[in-house]
Parts: sequence; structure tokens; C-alpha cells
Amino acid sequence: MTDRTVSLVIHGGAGPLRGGDYSREVAHMRGLIEAGRDRLNAGAPALDVVQETIVALEVSGLYVAGRGASPNTDGVYELDASLMHGPSRRLGAVAALVGFKSPITAARAVMEKTPHVMLAGQGAAAFAARQGLEAVDDPAAWFTHAWRGAGKTAAELATGTVGCLALDQSGALAAGTSTGGAFGKLPGRVGDSPIAGAGVWADDRVAVSCTGSGEMFIRAAVAAQIAHRVRFAGAPLGQAAEAALAEVAALGGEGGLIALSATGELVMPYNSAGMKRAALYPDGRIVSDVFQAGS
Repeated sequence: MTDRTVSLVIHGGAGPLRGGDYSREVAHMRGLIEAGRDRLNAGAPALDVVQETIVALEVSGLYVAGRGASPNTDGVYELDASLMHGPSRRLGAVAALVGFKSPITAARAVMEKTPHVMLAGQGAAAFAARQGLEAVDDPAAWFTHAWRGAGKTAAELATGTVGCLALDQSGALAAGTSTGGAFGKLPGRVGDSPIAGAGVWADDRVAVSCTGSGEMFIRAAVAAQIAHRVRFAGAPLGQAAEAALAEVAALGGEGGLIALSATGELVMPYNSAGMKRAALYPDGRIVSDVFQAGS
């Protein structure tokens, strides 16, 4: 273990409502950054910190992921998540998972307990049960959004995917993304969050987590596109991220992303009204915000 600088970035989803009060989310994200910073400075691996941070985002009920997920048109909560380790490119993901509190924990189990990278639907649920993961016994009591989003507008539930990236003292990157999916989605719909190269990516140079119009992020292969622009074209991280996001916009989508390099450089661009986001910069500075300052 070296005394290398650590970095940590999280997002709580793009597309917040202009004028909304997100003070709870801003404070919550800052607290998670501080806790993750302490873990990383104590030598914790990036993969563990990413998982721990996303678990906290899931159980908070403040985002459209985990406990705060929005249901599909049948009133069922189908959750997606992915977790990727940069140095080894090990990957675990679950899609359309029903009945369990932490999809990111299920994704970690897929990574470590199976030869596969993704399990979906009933197979994912059966696997999670065999692993003894914590189940949701009463969805009406557990989830903070009522059936079909009763009491919430579509705009309030449209996006809110969560993600986390970390760079640890060994120089390893890790990335994770977790979501309840789009509001009003059809049963079985899977967005970009559990798909490596679309909503998540981590290698030896770059880690990425995305949020927004999932179908467009898949069509633009946003996460992998950023990594490949950096690796093969030598593009600066910020330029690569903006170019990929511009392609999403050209396809008619909106959203945002967080990206982190192995040198600790980080960017958090978005083309929506705002994006819940927080970061620990290499110099120790912490930011937590939703909208651009002064906007």
C-alpha cells in the first residue's frame, strides 16, 4: 500500500426539478463522501468503498434506487445494479431484480460467487435468496414511493439513479451504479445501469457511472465510449465525457455522468437541469451540489 492520493465521486441522479429543495440529499451526499474519504485514507479498497457508499444511497430512500425506487406499470419494483473493478475488469450485475433491499450487494455476489457477469429477473432473485441477501418482506412498507408513484409526479420519479467511483491508495479504480429504473417503465425493462459500457465502466485508467435517459446511454455506449476516447484517442477526460454526453443529446436524451481517472482527475458533466453530485478532489476539497452555482 502506498500513500497515493485518493478520490471519490458520487451521483444521486440527473434531472432534478428546478426550484426543488434538495438540502437533505446535498447533506447526505457530503456525509457519504466524508465517510468514504476516511475509509480510503485508512487503506480500504476502492471496490469496497464503492459498494458501501451505494448501499447507503440505496437504503436512504432519497433517490430513485433501492428503497426510493419507482415501480413499473404493474406496480412491481424491479431494480438494476452493476459493480466493476478496474484493474481486473471483474464485473457483477443484476437486472429486473425483485424482492431484495440492496441490488448493489447482489451485483457484488454475482461478481464473486458466479462465473457470470449478469443475472436477471427470477434467476437473479433466486440467486440472491441462496446467498442469504436481505429481502423486502413488505414492499408497501419498505419502498418510499407508492404503487405507480401515487402522490409523486412523473418528473419527480423520472430519474434518480445513483452511482459511485473511487480511487484507492493502490491506484485501483472501481465503479458502481444502482437504479429503480425509469418512471412508468414496462415490466422487464432494463436500462443502462447494469450494462457495462453503457451505464458503468472501470478499467486501469478510467471509471464512469451514468444517469439519465437509459436507452440513449445504451445506444451511445457512453461509459465505454469515454474510456475508449481516453485510451485510444488520448482525449482529456473532460473532453471525452462532454463528447459522449453530446451524443446522448443528439439522440434526444438527457442526463449526466461522473468520471474519474487513475490520476485523480474527475468530472461531473450533465445536460439536464441539474444533477445530484458530490466529490472528494485529490487536494482534499469536498463539493456537494445539485444545480450550477448561481443558476
